[in-house]
Amino acid sequence: MKRIAFFISGTGGNALNLLRACRDGCVPADPALAISSSSKALGVERLRSERLPVDIILRSAFDDDEAFSTACFASVEAAKIDVICLCGWLKRLVIPSSWEGRILNIHPSLLPQFGGSGMYGMHVHRAVLDAGESISGCTVHLVDNQFDHGRILAQAQVPVMPDDSPEGLQKRIYEQEMRLYPQALADYLVQA
Repeated sequence: MKRIAFFISGTGGNALNLLRACRDGCVPADPALAISSSSKALGVERLRSERLPVDIILRSAFDDDEAFSTACFASVEAAKIDVICLCGWLKRLVIPSSWEGRILNIHPSLLPQFGGSGMYGMHVHRAVLDAGESISGCTVHLVDNQFDHGRILAQAQVPVMPDDSPEGLQKRIYEQEMRLYPQALADYLVQA
């Protein structure tokens, strides 16, 4: 069974969802570690309360993204991790070739639309509404060295309502994220 790690920067909601899906047998993986880019992230205590080890690696402790990324990958390699799931991770990772094709992310839009640098959280939902889109959603994709660029594994559509707020749209998309990410991860692991 593949050992997986979750990378978080915030509440850890997607990580908790994936952790529980693994423990319930819906995802054939062994959650072994989480990495947080923030010591204040709510997800740190949430995951620790589920008995998952959490390493905190702060970007500010390193001179550049490459040194920070090296520390993150050293931590997962020490834990013998096979696959990484980004779950609200907000820091740039420089992906070494040994990790290409083994890192998944979930993004709150239908990529390639509304992705890229600065497109995260409410910024995405505001951009969707400002553009007058009628459909949004979420995307699970493989991570490469460009923001929100890797091969798309799965998507779920969510209608944009005429009177939508960014918060309302976010809530409906998040519900789809909770369904889509475990399903996409399970499919990925079966094929890996």
